[in-house]
Amino acid sequence: MKNMTFVDYLFLYALVCTWGLLLLNIILTLGGYAYYLHISKININILRKIKKYPFVSILIPAHNEEKVIGRTLKAVLSLDYPIEKIEIIVINDCSTDDTEKVLRKVVAENPNRKITIINTDPLTGGKGKSNALNIGFKRSKGELLVVYDADNTPEKVSLRYLVHTIMSTDEYGAVIGKFRTRNKERNMLTRFINIETLSFQWMAQAGRWKLFKIATIPGTNFIIRRSILQGLGGWDERAVAEDTEISFRIYRMGYKIAFMPLAVTWEQEPETLRVWFKQRTRWANGNIYVLIKYFKKIFEQKNTSVLFDLYYFFSVYILFLSSILISDIVFILGLLTDYKISLVGNFIIIWILSYILFVLEVSITLTLEKGESNYKNILLVAIMYFTYCQLWMVVAIRGIAVYLKNSILNREAKWNKTERF
Repeated sequence: MKNMTFVDYLFLYALVCTWGLLLLNIILTLGGYAYYLHISKININILRKIKKYPFVSILIPAHNEEKVIGRTLKAVLSLDYPIEKIEIIVINDCSTDDTEKVLRKVVAENPNRKITIINTDPLTGGKGKSNALNIGFKRSKGELLVVYDADNTPEKVSLRYLVHTIMSTDEYGAVIGKFRTRNKERNMLTRFINIETLSFQWMAQAGRWKLFKIATIPGTNFIIRRSILQGLGGWDERAVAEDTEISFRIYRMGYKIAFMPLAVTWEQEPETLRVWFKQRTRWANGNIYVLIKYFKKIFEQKNTSVLFDLYYFFSVYILFLSSILISDIVFILGLLTDYKISLVGNFIIIWILSYILFVLEVSITLTLEKGESNYKNILLVAIMYFTYCQLWMVVAIRGIAVYLKNSILNREAKWNKTERF
């Protein structure tokens, strides 16, 4: 160890960070698996025994969504919930396409339903999803509020699951459901996204909830108490990742965010790399904003939920990203220069083991979804490690760059929506 070089230290740093996050994800996967076994035993008949049906306001923010908003609104209208206890508010935020025309047609076809369409102008709207949600919140009357993105088609009983869960205890400030990929068979990219959604998103949520009683709002398919939103003053309009940001504030109020995976919605995912890069860069930018905002107050944090999520985001966007960059640099230096790793040990075996663990971790997740655990998807997982996962590094770097640029120029949040197909 006395003869270790600078390259050796870099390599060890990358190795420790990579394995640290890998092991954390394995722990979360095992926790998620245990939670799935628990939740699968719940009898659906409990949804028919809700003693009190609170009034629910459903908010759907929309900006140039003519391709998908009609299908979404019809799915929401089909939710299995007393129609006198539900209102639907669509915030048509400065759309320049035929979004309003599509909405008016659906409203005309359902004259007996309470549907409110709010059309904003450049003065009041056009400032992003958070602003649109705040506009809808001010017009809403529900004791509980539910948010669906404009491309979502929730399953009929999903709202009942959300309501039943949040009404089960006053400890829950919000409850999130699970989202699935509607267009997963479109191409190779959507198949990768489908696997990512099942493993790194909903399985990680399940593990975090099972082991630590923590869940982060995903931006769609969630329910929240009106009293909570009033106490928070609504959504942070500077936050691009308004879902993550409001999760942190709910934690700080002392409430839990529960995860109910039986409340399912289906959504459309990007079908081209250009759209995918744009969407994921926005997510990374938004999460960096939240990380910086609350990391500045880390010594003021007493809530363990906030501290755990700060560590989790720091691990993903700082430690893991830097470890990937450093390992790539070390590899290139070893090929092109005399700066090589001098540590004794078979590090090829360590790398192969990490790859095998990755494939096993994701494959375990696929066994929990009907029709997903097949040879085609297992092969995709093996390929995914070298392709789709590597693109994440580019997305994270771009997200950090966009955050820094917006901070320096003091830009306000604007709509940067995902293109629909």
